[in-house]
Amino acid sequence: MARRIKILDTTLRDGEQTPGVSLNIEEKTAIAKQLEALGVDIIEAGFAITSKGDFEAVKAVAESVEKCAVTSLARAVKKDIDTAWEAVKNAKKPGIHTFIATSDIHMKYKLRMTEDEVLQKTAEMVAYAKNYTDYVEFSAEDASRSRREFLYKVYETAINAGAVMLNVPDTVGYTTPEEFGKLIRDIKENVKGIEKVSISVHCHNDLGLAVANSLAAIVNGADLIECTVNGLGERAGNAAVEEIIMALNTREDFFGFTHGINTKQISKTSSLVSTLTGINIQPNKAIVGKNAFAHESGIHQHGVLAEKTTYEIMTPESIGLKHNDMVMGKHSGRHAFEDKLGEMGYELSRDELNDAFVKFKDLADKKKQVQTKDIEAILLNKMFSVEEVFKLDSFQISSGNKLIATATMRLKKNDYIITEAATGDGPVDAALNAIESCMEFPMQLEDYKIKAVTGGKDAMGEVNVRVIKDGKRFVGHGVSTDIIEASIMAYLNAANRAYSILVLNKNGE
Repeated sequence: MARRIKILDTTLRDGEQTPGVSLNIEEKTAIAKQLEALGVDIIEAGFAITSKGDFEAVKAVAESVEKCAVTSLARAVKKDIDTAWEAVKNAKKPGIHTFIATSDIHMKYKLRMTEDEVLQKTAEMVAYAKNYTDYVEFSAEDASRSRREFLYKVYETAINAGAVMLNVPDTVGYTTPEEFGKLIRDIKENVKGIEKVSISVHCHNDLGLAVANSLAAIVNGADLIECTVNGLGERAGNAAVEEIIMALNTREDFFGFTHGINTKQISKTSSLVSTLTGINIQPNKAIVGKNAFAHESGIHQHGVLAEKTTYEIMTPESIGLKHNDMVMGKHSGRHAFEDKLGEMGYELSRDELNDAFVKFKDLADKKKQVQTKDIEAILLNKMFSVEEVFKLDSFQISSGNKLIATATMRLKKNDYIITEAATGDGPVDAALNAIESCMEFPMQLEDYKIKAVTGGKDAMGEVNVRVIKDGKRFVGHGVSTDIIEASIMAYLNAANRAYSILVLNKNGE
């Protein structure tokens, strides 16, 4: 019987540590529900001790997920473990993931602890976590650069203290597949009591080997892979769940393992995470990049037309994409639109459907054909909008190669119209300056990304911005066929988030 490999998704913890990414509670729970639909076994919902906001988000995820186990990361510190448990205790399957560094360089320069002190702390804190829950995972941070004999002792100590999952991290993405596979074999052969527990791996992608190292680990006996959607994470990121799963599926003849992932949810999951984090997927990204199933070379096109498997080792349908989309345009009716949403995997309430249909018809009046990605952009933009303290009423832009760009902005707050004008180094800069003047709420624009949702001159423009206000980061999202309008919507979206948290919440409104 084929061995089943489990998946722990850490998009909401390690993935959120991607520089510039900050998810609110609503966004985290939405991703968690989609991860549940994807079929992951465990969701690492966050690092609860980090902040009050992270604690509340972990708690919300734990209480919203039905099928997956939910864990929180915790240092080998009592307060961390207490906080982690408080956050996950209402989950159907709660767990605590505690860790301590074991490499010489980490113990000397970061922990400033001796080997004996690390062993003692491991024993105490794993046992302490075990008082709360049966599911305790223990990680030896920087395991791949730790001395083997000491690493074996640490893992034996964790087993004796009650850990049921031992995690072997390649924390800085240093190792190679052959080395990492041997490390897993060595642990299985030299750690006493290893047969009582499971082994997981957590590989970083600093040398581009995270997926390869993860696969090498399970070939050599690891039971679970920790990974993230789109490979998000610290520095160069983590092993990408979509690449691991499709490697197992496509090369089932080689690996021979099973898993519980519904691969037809991969594309939807990837798009959701990309939109909410504001991190665009590179076009040539394996599995989920827009070029993953595209063919431009004449030789390739000829081969694929004759037989798809000449250049496609997996099908778009296998990850939830469609080869042929129903053409959607201004003549499409509500029934066709509702069918299209069902085909895309979205279930909307009647009110949500009505609102989405109105926006679809508005877009259809501007475009000849509305593509699947256009509809998805509309839905995601609406689903994760924020309470609009300030609403866009209208705007007017004056710009040219020999003119100073000027924007006049009309925003509505309650029933009051605020009108301001501003100049800038181009129409977008002028528009954003005018928004700030209307709100009297200056912010620092840290990041601005723009992309076409689909191809063609009438393509929808998608804009993601990241702003800083009072030391906090806020992400905004906007879509429109007018790229200036999309920029205004994204900036206003971020500004409303910041205003709600920093002004309204502070004033108790």
